[in-house]
Amino acid sequence: MRVDVDPDVVSRREFYALLNSVVVPRPIAWVSSQSADGVLNLAPHSFFTVACVQPPMVQFTSVGRKDSLNNVEATGEFVVNFAAEPLYEQVNASATNFPPEISEFEAIGVHPEPSRTIAVPRVAESPVAIECTLHTTLELGDSTVVIGRVRHLALDPSVMDGDHPEIQLLRPLARLGKDEWSTIGEVRSITRIRHSNWPDHFTPPAP
Repeated sequence: MRVDVDPDVVSRREFYALLNSVVVPRPIAWVSSQSADGVLNLAPHSFFTVACVQPPMVQFTSVGRKDSLNNVEATGEFVVNFAAEPLYEQVNASATNFPPEISEFEAIGVHPEPSRTIAVPRVAESPVAIECTLHTTLELGDSTVVIGRVRHLALDPSVMDGDHPEIQLLRPLARLGKDEWSTIGEVRSITRIRHSNWPDHFTPPAP
C-alpha cells in the first residue's frame, strides 16, 4: 500500500516539499550574476544539471522571479560556482532574501575574482567555476528554466587528480528535503554493461 498524493488536491507548498524530499540529492548551482546597475548577486539553485554536451550547456531553474533570473536576463551572463562542503554556511547564507541592492558577496564574506570570458565575476573561494552566456530561458508555470552556453571551465589544481577532478577533493554539497543537506558520503563504482556482454556482469535479484 502506497501513500497517493494528487498535486491538484494538495497545496503548492505541500507538493513542492514532497518533491524536494524525493528528488534527492540535488547538486547546487551557486550562481553569481550582476545587475544592470552593477550590483553583484550570489544565490544557490538546487534545480540544476547539464543540459547539453555539444555545445556544452548547463541549466538551473528559478522558482519564482529571483534576482539571479532578473540579472541573467539583463546581462546575458552568469557563473555556476561549485558548492563545496567547506563553503556550507556561506552557500546557505547566500539564499537569504536580501534586497536587490545588497550584494551577497559582501554580506556573506566571499570574494569576487575576474572571469576569463565574461564580465560577471566568479567566487574566489569556490574550486570550480563554469562561465556561461545565456542561451535561452523557458517559462514553466511559476518557474523559469535558464539554459546557459558554457564558455569556460576553471578548476583549482587542488581538486584535480592528474587531469581529472577527484570527487573526494571536490567534496560537493547537495540539497535534500526540508532543511537537510548532504555531503559526498560513500562513493561506489560500477561499470556500465554493454549489450554484447549481457548478462555476464549482471546478477538479477532472487525471486
